[in-house]
Amino acid sequence: MSAAPILSPEPAPLVACTVSRDVSNFNLLIEDMEAELGESWGDLGFDDTLLFLNQPDAENLEFLAIALDGDDEVHLDRITRIITTAKDKGLRIILIAEELSPIALHQLLRLGADDFVPYPLPEGALHEAIQRLGNEEDEVAPAAPAPARKSSTDRNGAILAVHGMAGGVGASTFAVNLAWELACNPGATGKKKGAIPEAPRVCLIDLDLQYGTVSTYLDLPRREIIFDTLSHSAQLDSDLLHQALQVYQDKLHVFTAPADMLPLDLPTTEDISRLIKTAQSQFDFVVIDMPSTVVQWTETVLSASDLYFAMLELDMRSAQNLLRMIRALQAEELPIEKLRYVLNRAPKFTDLTGKSRVKRLAESLDITIELQLPDGGRAVTQANDHGQPMAEAAAKSPLRREFQKLARTVYDLDHAAKAAQG
Repeated sequence: MSAAPILSPEPAPLVACTVSRDVSNFNLLIEDMEAELGESWGDLGFDDTLLFLNQPDAENLEFLAIALDGDDEVHLDRITRIITTAKDKGLRIILIAEELSPIALHQLLRLGADDFVPYPLPEGALHEAIQRLGNEEDEVAPAAPAPARKSSTDRNGAILAVHGMAGGVGASTFAVNLAWELACNPGATGKKKGAIPEAPRVCLIDLDLQYGTVSTYLDLPRREIIFDTLSHSAQLDSDLLHQALQVYQDKLHVFTAPADMLPLDLPTTEDISRLIKTAQSQFDFVVIDMPSTVVQWTETVLSASDLYFAMLELDMRSAQNLLRMIRALQAEELPIEKLRYVLNRAPKFTDLTGKSRVKRLAESLDITIELQLPDGGRAVTQANDHGQPMAEAAAKSPLRREFQKLARTVYDLDHAAKAAQG
């Protein structure tokens, strides 16, 4: 029995439950739940959660803490049903994951999990997650009984960030071409019958406030309203965002870097968070071109992102910088599992020595390089200088085909997650 004082002679109603295959695998979670909630929480297995949610005892529940590890991926169907049922009943979801694959984690977050905490639990992480749930409820409470309307479209788009591990590794080229290929309706590719899917709405945001080149690569002017938007974000809404955006070829909405060089710490984490949330509510995909420098709001973008592409080349500077980046994220207990490692200017198929170097690079950094892009050569420079995506300047380039395939994969993953969400 717990030695904690009992404030009421009657058993306190359950306000939360852990959901896991075996809660004994998550001893730290048990300790933190007892510290936070005393005896006002219970434990459920996958099989009995759905039954319990339909019982009177579940009426006082506020949230579920769903704890998963790598062995639970075979149960994703059941976990999906648990999340969707809980969300239908107005419950909040804290996802606690250990060694869960990025694709599975992404799918569960897209289903409606409100927060994510890695396991083993960092000190105070569960307490902070519960506090965040309470703060969000406080923000919604003064509103009318109907759910707060985030925007005129409320799309809840996927956030895709691109971060170069060194200057000149091709991060901005990657961001521009990924955004363009997504805007060109990758869902229509290969459709032989039936209705062609609607082209997704895509926004490209250049957050390299000093040397951002997205405007150059798309031949767009830099406008003063960008500075006003970043420095006065408290008033930012969908209308103001669209005033700041420019449209390229009637398909891609672009938030360029400012006209003048600005300090990277000018926008606060709150400013960047508002910008991302507003764009997310208006678009199906938001692609963010990050500065290579790590700043105070890098954590904000990483936490908001569904995928965070880390661009590198096969050289020592990229390897060393990436190693420092990984160590920094691990030290701060940030969601490093969101990173996707992309090797630009990768060796050709016949370059066996180069392939061996790539393998040693991945092993030394303990990462998996999921995407290797070929060297686009002069076609890339010419396309960027002429302010055109590769699809327009060099449509048959092998590099362009890789951008096209990646956009189709990202589109399919997002479409599958939304279909599962219903």
